[in-house]
Amino acid sequence: MEPNGVLVLDKDAGMTSHDCVFKLRKLFQTKKVGHTGTLDPEVTGVLPICLGRATKLSRFITDEGKRYVAEVTIGTATMTEDAHGEVVAQKSVTPNDLDESQIDEAMRQLTGMIEQIPPYYSAVKVNGKKLYEYARKGQTVERPRRTVEIHRLERTSELTFEADVCRFRMEIDCGKGTYIRTLAVQIGEKLGYPAHMSELRRTSSGTFEEENAVSLETLQSLETVEERLAHVIPLEDVIKRWPAITIPKNREHYIRNGGKLNGVSLEFELFTVYNEEGIPLALYRRQEGTTDATVEVMLAID
Repeated sequence: MEPNGVLVLDKDAGMTSHDCVFKLRKLFQTKKVGHTGTLDPEVTGVLPICLGRATKLSRFITDEGKRYVAEVTIGTATMTEDAHGEVVAQKSVTPNDLDESQIDEAMRQLTGMIEQIPPYYSAVKVNGKKLYEYARKGQTVERPRRTVEIHRLERTSELTFEADVCRFRMEIDCGKGTYIRTLAVQIGEKLGYPAHMSELRRTSSGTFEEENAVSLETLQSLETVEERLAHVIPLEDVIKRWPAITIPKNREHYIRNGGKLNGVSLEFELFTVYNEEGIPLALYRRQEGTTDATVEVMLAID
């Protein structure tokens, strides 16, 4: 049975997103497997994996908001902006230097639409090469600024001081393209200290939550593909995240051929088109400023 749907993987530390895809291809005995946005190797947590026909939807899932829990260390900066890079700057911090109100104010200033410069150790491409390729050769290049949205940034622990650094935990709701490593550095900059992200876990991606996630270890412990499929959210359930319209029988052939929809009086941008039998035919996008919609993904199989 060909798997068609989304597996909410709880990614382990030490694995790349591509490592996960490679292993899942074997476990589900299919080549059609794709992840929905890279998680750095040492980051754990929710990584939705699309299987079969659901791979067509991966870019839409990737574009949805994310939630993270992180630990920030103030007083030390690293080359990679996380706990695994070479230390490049240090400045002693004590309880006399920093308090919770100062950190909360810095976080408030970084809520909303903000600018970030991607870290050198990232997969962002400049002139056709990934930034980490330049970094590994000791080369510098102008990194592109990007605007990202931080919906919520909240400190979730008290401050702890030891070995001349200050640590605290925070929760982040953000839009696509946000680098939490860089956000930790920016908090430090607001406070006048070097900083890095010392721990990170993604707890949700879009509507996919960690309580529904399954580990590779669990999947590997199951003996058959059929048993593993019990952890896959079927394609039909995945697309329920978008609003739906039903088209009459005489319009079905037109939709199956990717025809443009005119006069769609809908407030939502993306929506799924079903036939009268309740079979999903396609995902459409309404064109901004118009009542017309064009096909994004064909879902039906003849």
